[in-house]
Amino acid sequence: MLLTRRFEKLLLLPEDLTPSREDFEVVGVFNPGAVCVDGEVVLLVRVAERPLERRRGYTASPRWVPGEGVTIDWLHDDAIEVLDPRVVRQKADGLVRLTFTSHLRVVRCGDGRAVREIGDACFLPESEMEEFGVEDPRITAIGDRYYFTYVSVSRHGAATALASTTNFHRFERHGIIFCPENKDVVLFPEKVGGEFVALHRPNAATPFCRPEMWVARSTDLTRWGRHECLHGGDAEWETGRVGAGTPPVRVDEGWLEIYHGNRQPTSPGEVGRYSTGLLLLDADNPSRIVRRTAGSVFEPTADFERVGFVPDVVFPTGIVECDETYLVYYGAADSCTAVVEFDRSETLKTLAV
Repeated sequence: MLLTRRFEKLLLLPEDLTPSREDFEVVGVFNPGAVCVDGEVVLLVRVAERPLERRRGYTASPRWVPGEGVTIDWLHDDAIEVLDPRVVRQKADGLVRLTFTSHLRVVRCGDGRAVREIGDACFLPESEMEEFGVEDPRITAIGDRYYFTYVSVSRHGAATALASTTNFHRFERHGIIFCPENKDVVLFPEKVGGEFVALHRPNAATPFCRPEMWVARSTDLTRWGRHECLHGGDAEWETGRVGAGTPPVRVDEGWLEIYHGNRQPTSPGEVGRYSTGLLLLDADNPSRIVRRTAGSVFEPTADFERVGFVPDVVFPTGIVECDETYLVYYGAADSCTAVVEFDRSETLKTLAV
């Protein structure tokens, strides 16, 4: 059963943001982390950009060089294979490269339903481990700091790193917390059993199983262990990928997790449709699923969700709790940022036994 969209708004389009340099263009502003700071919703939005220059017979692949900025590698079209709009594979060694690079930008949204200010504060790639960009932040308030995980992409693979801030003007990096290949890491907002808890998505190269989402625990937010498998993609809509969406929120019966699933592509060049499901996790043992939705509850139906850089994508990454509703922030078609409002009671009623 699909959830009722009580309110929905397209917040950001690529043309709303300026690129990091004059010879680049923004092709996507999406997958935002979201948190309420002093009564205002603040987003940390992923900005994907690529070179404006086109060279006949070549494909541009930008990368960040520490201390220097962005450089562009021009890959001969005869030497690569296009896997999808985002990724090419080099025929000589089988390694992949991206056709864009990403950084993060601070956006302030007042009550969360409209953009008030696109700020100047940016979170840019810095190290070799962020050579191909920083992506898909998830924000959780813990104590007096706002911690956010993000995907650190480099020639070593897609890892997950941790950073934090108190004001969204200055950021402190805490390093890689899940080595490649691992993405979609979300932190619980409080300790469970005296430990920090995270959900993460190992992306195994050897397909022994369907895609899976795992649970890990830590005493300090940087060293993680006690890994357990939480959920494998067993429904048709989640056979391609499955992973955490928004950080979990506390409800009377436990922890509500809004997660994403991706349908296995059926033809070359496709990415596959992204939809959304719900999990209710045990309050004291988040590695135990109490209830879950039988099918997806939020699917790409609007034009801006169905058409874009990658079509047919809704990818929830941020959540803000209101009195009787949830404001859920998501990336649409890997192109733009939107917000949707769901009724709390309806959301919990969709969870099956």
